[in-house]
Amino acid sequence: MIFKKRYPMESIKTYLRGRLDFKKRRFLKRIYEQLITFPHVNDLNRLARIYKTDKWGSHFYTPHYQHHFLPFKNKKINILEIGVGGYDSPIYGGDSLRMWKRFFPKANIYSLDIYDKSLLQEKRIKIFQGSQVDEKFLEGVVNEIGELSLIIDDGSHINEHIISTFNLLFPKLKFGGIYVVEDIQTSYWPDYGGSGEEMNKEGTAMHFFKSLIDGLNHAEFIRPGYRASYYDLNITSMHFYHNLVFIYKGPNNEGSNLVINNERLL
Repeated sequence: MIFKKRYPMESIKTYLRGRLDFKKRRFLKRIYEQLITFPHVNDLNRLARIYKTDKWGSHFYTPHYQHHFLPFKNKKINILEIGVGGYDSPIYGGDSLRMWKRFFPKANIYSLDIYDKSLLQEKRIKIFQGSQVDEKFLEGVVNEIGELSLIIDDGSHINEHIISTFNLLFPKLKFGGIYVVEDIQTSYWPDYGGSGEEMNKEGTAMHFFKSLIDGLNHAEFIRPGYRASYYDLNITSMHFYHNLVFIYKGPNNEGSNLVINNERLL
C-alpha cells in the first residue's frame, strides 16, 4: 500500500518504459500474462479479454471458437492465423496469437502479415512476412509448417483476397480440420468489393461460401453425368454466424438412398 502511494502504477510503467528495452518489456509482460491467465486457460472469452484481442468485445467470436475448437485443445497441432494486427507497427499486434498459444498448450501457432512482425515471435509462435494472395509465398509457408489443423483468415478482409486465399489454402488443410473466415461483413461493404444492395453479388465472400452449401448434398443432384467438385467432395459442414464462417474439411462421400450416379432410381 505504501509502495502504491509513493509510486503510482502509471509512474512505474513510465519508469520501466524508459529503463527497459522492448525485449525485456515483452518478457515481463509474458510472465504477467502467464500468471493472470492461469485460472482461465479453458475460457476463451476470458483469455480474449486478458490478451485484449478484438475477438471478444468488438466482435463476439470467442464463444463460437470455444465450441468448435475445444476438441483440438490438448492436441499437438499446427494453427495458422492470417493477419497479426497492429497495422505497420513492428511492435504492436499478435494479441490473438498469444491467446491461441495459451488456450492450446501443445500447439504451434503460425501467422503471416504483409508487415514485418518478427519482433512479436516467441516460443511456439512464428510469423512469416508476405501477402495472403501470393501463391508461391503461401506454398513455401505451408511446406515449412507441415500439416495444418486450423486456419483462420483475419487478414485484409477484401472479398477477392478472402476467396483467393481460401482457394489456395483449403486444399492444404488436413482432413478433420477447420477453416475459419472472420469479418465477413465486408461482403456488404462496397469499398471492400461487397454490396449492401445486391445480396447475391458474385465476387463477394458470402456469395462464394453460400455457393458451396449445395455441394454438401451433391449425391442427391438429379443431374446425370454430374462431376462432383473438389469442394463437393471435401467439405462436410459449414457453420455461419454473425460475421463469421466455419468450414469443416473431410470426405463428403455419403451416398444417397434414392439417387445413384445422380440419377433417380424411383
